[in-house]
Amino acid sequence: MGERSLRRRAAIWLATVCVAYLALAYFAAPEFWTWRERGFRTRPFEMVTHTPQGIPGDPINVGLVGTEKEVVHAFAVAGWDTADAVTLRTAIDIGESVLFSRPYPDAPMSRLLFEGRAQDLAFEKPVGDSADRRHHVRFWQTDTVGDDGRPLWLGAASFDRGVGLSHDTGAVTHHIGPDIDAERNFLIGDLQAAGLLASTSQIPGIGATRTGRNGGDDPYFTNGMAVIGVLKGLQ
Repeated sequence: MGERSLRRRAAIWLATVCVAYLALAYFAAPEFWTWRERGFRTRPFEMVTHTPQGIPGDPINVGLVGTEKEVVHAFAVAGWDTADAVTLRTAIDIGESVLFSRPYPDAPMSRLLFEGRAQDLAFEKPVGDSADRRHHVRFWQTDTVGDDGRPLWLGAASFDRGVGLSHDTGAVTHHIGPDIDAERNFLIGDLQAAGLLASTSQIPGIGATRTGRNGGDDPYFTNGMAVIGVLKGLQ
């Protein structure tokens, strides 16, 4: 066998290896991981909350993968507070906070229902001395898990811009800012800045809209996507 023939065979072998690598790295492997995540990313969730009266509330726009302990730890590290439960005492405290501009970083949140259940966890980050302005999010644990077996939590994040009366029921409530995507990005940004997220991705939410309204009849707009963050495990 001549030297030219050997070179030709070596070139063919090298080309075959390169083609196989490209097919594996850029087609087969991504398709495998897409298949693995298909149940996580395409499961149909009802991507909107409801008030106890059945009125559509804040949309689902954020999610986390992690244990409950990891979720609570992450928000504490990122400088967010866990909301108190709604009781007569906490209702009086939040009223005094709003009326007299007294700090209440753990102020309670009203109940919203997602797939028929009230929130499992709620966190907030006050702006100013009063509880009338705050970043806040409610989370519900789902029965879906991430690739590592930890549960997926879906949440509704929005910014409370002030206290007033619900346009639907007349009850005293917080009114939210309209740009819920900005609030979603603020929350994810805080977790990223604290070094708590291993990765982020997006899943479809309610769909893009500029005419959405929540349970207090507050207008909001969104690109309709929910950002999902995978929390780093506790050391």
